[in-house]
This record gives sequence, C-alpha cells and structure tokens, in this order.
Amino acid sequence: MQKLTPQFKERIAQALLARRENYTTTDGKFAAQFGLTAAIFSRLKNGERERLISEDEWLNLGRLLDVSPREKNWNTVETVVFKTIKEDVEFCQKYAKSRICVDECGIGKTHTAKYLSKKLKNCFYIDASQTKTKQLFVRDLAKSMGLNHNGRYIDVFENIKYYLITLPNPIVIVDEAGKLNKDAFEEIQALWNGTEGFCGWYLMGANGFRRKLVAGIARDKEGFAEIFSRFSEKFTTTVPIGKYERQEYYRTLITQVIGANIRDKSKLDVIVNKCITSDKKGNVSGLRRAESLIILHNA
Repeated sequence: MQKLTPQFKERIAQALLARRENYTTTDGKFAAQFGLTAAIFSRLKNGERERLISEDEWLNLGRLLDVSPREKNWNTVETVVFKTIKEDVEFCQKYAKSRICVDECGIGKTHTAKYLSKKLKNCFYIDASQTKTKQLFVRDLAKSMGLNHNGRYIDVFENIKYYLITLPNPIVIVDEAGKLNKDAFEEIQALWNGTEGFCGWYLMGANGFRRKLVAGIARDKEGFAEIFSRFSEKFTTTVPIGKYERQEYYRTLITQVIGANIRDKSKLDVIVNKCITSDKKGNVSGLRRAESLIILHNA
C-alpha cells in the first residue's frame, strides 16, 4: 500500500492526544480502545511517529478518531440544533438522565454528537448504523470504553455496567438508534437499568426512529414503552412543522453554517438559495448539500 505522509500521521496523533484529555481512565485503558498498548501510547505522547505502528494501524487509528484523509477546515457553528443537543447532553451527563432526540436528516445532529464526544469527558459515541445487532452494539460500546470486547458476551456486558457506575459523570450517545434491531434495543434498556443514577444516555435518530418507537408502543411490543418511559417520555426536536416556519428555520440554519465556512462571502446568498429550493412535498435540502456546495466553491 502507499505510505502515509508524516503530516497525516501527525494529524492522527494529535487527534489521539486531544481525545485523551476527555478520559479519566488510565493510559492503558484509553489506548486499548484504539488497539494500542500503553507502551506504544507513551511513545506517541513523547513524539515518536515513524516505525512505531504499521501503516494499516495508522489507518485504523485515523478511522476510529474520524480523521479525514483530506484536511478540511470545517468550522463548527452553534446553530439551534447544536445548542439544543448540547444542552440535552450536558443535562443528561450532569444528572445521569436520559433523553431522545428525533429530527430531520441533514441538520447537523451527527456532527454535533461527534463534536461533543471529542470535547466532553467520559462521553462515548456509538454509531448504531454500524452496530445493529446486540453482539455488535455491546462489543463496540465496550471497545469505545477501552474494555475487553472479545471475551464472553455476558462478561463484556457486565463489565460495561460496572465500569459506567465507577466513572464520574459518564454519558453514552447512541446515534442512528432506529437502526438497532429488537434485541440490541432491549439491551439499551438493560444497560440503563444497570446504570440508573450513574450514567447519562442520549438516543438520536431521524423521524423514522420516532415512527418506530410510537408504532412499537401502540402495538404493545416488548421493550418499547419501557425505553420511552426511561427516556423522559418525550422527543427533543427542533424543525418546525409549518411550511413557512420550516423554510425560515432552514434558511437561518444553512446561512449560519455556510457563512462560517465559505471563503467568498459574496456567494453566500446564491448558495443558500440553492439549498433552500424545496421539492414537491416541501422538503428542503439540508446541510449535506450545503457542504457539497461549500467544497465546490472553496476549491
């Protein structure tokens, strides 16, 4: 394979060291979640880079830390979505509470969750779209905490519960929670039961997740009403229902994000208008289209 540049490795190393600041665990436990030993991590801290780990391991580390191979300076903006989710997550973390956020796609929910997981201590982020089954979800959660995730399932599960009640103010953010299958979904309830009063939980998803929960409760499916009860029995949402209000909401959101990230400010209104154009159902393009247009105009 093509050798990675020293600059890319340095960005990965700096992202790893920055992430370390948010964990109250030992260096060994922290390093383990990224497949590193305490000795290797110590050498990384001391500035070593070359011939320390393989190119494949650097790539894996970059993937786990969400370091883009192509450096892009994307400015995070405190939009209404960002502020709402941040307030929710900080409340849940401080008071060991649980909430559910369901909202439209492409408004910055995932970006906000990932940002917070890098900034808040003992904040663990899981992308449920990549861990849809019970086994995958629980083992990935254990790995994100630096715990052994390859042992007997029951041991991994019990260790997660015990570890979460030993940490100061931990919180678990489960993104794309609607993608979890029934068994994985029920394990969240079991984990919540085992960490009640010690750990905050925050589930996120698009409107399909809302429909899945509401339908499950209406059909009296096992686990759905219990989860909803434990997660405050309401949904956090920011996008208005009315057509005019939605248009104004999206215009403000997109203007804020594009304005903070485009180089040529004279093109701001043109790009915003391209994103605001709605389809026959009144749906407005979200921030994913805005990001594409920013990349195009900043090139």
